[in-house]
Amino acid sequence: MEVLDEFDINIIKELEKDGRMAFSAIATSLKISNTMVHQRINRLIDQGVITGIKPVINEKKIGYDWGAFTGITLNKDADSKRVIDELKEIPEITECYFITGSFTLYIKLIAKDHEHMRKLLYEKIDNIPGIAKTDSIIELGCAFKRNVTL
Repeated sequence: MEVLDEFDINIIKELEKDGRMAFSAIATSLKISNTMVHQRINRLIDQGVITGIKPVINEKKIGYDWGAFTGITLNKDADSKRVIDELKEIPEITECYFITGSFTLYIKLIAKDHEHMRKLLYEKIDNIPGIAKTDSIIELGCAFKRNVTL
């Protein structure tokens, strides 16, 4: 486990406000050197604490009005790597998790409309060899999404 000090936490909090913020602006805001900000961010990336600084896309604004959470049961859990590799080839699947309980995998997928969702579920996902069953819950909107509080 990585230990974050006060400087790391404050730098991350500044980046959460605006990931495009210049290192010099972060340095000024926190009253530390630009070099320190640069070194700290590089170290946090190297350690895997920060996994990237990228845009957060509002899928609804680009025409993806439907979302679903789908539990996937496999014929054999040993097939999970191959199944995951095939799921990665479907761009509408935005997240995939190993879980406990009655499913092996749990995915989040987005679609433009109900017909697009049907095709994703029945023509793409259900046709991946090794998938025994899927069980989907339609998402009606995101109440909130955030990083853990530091």
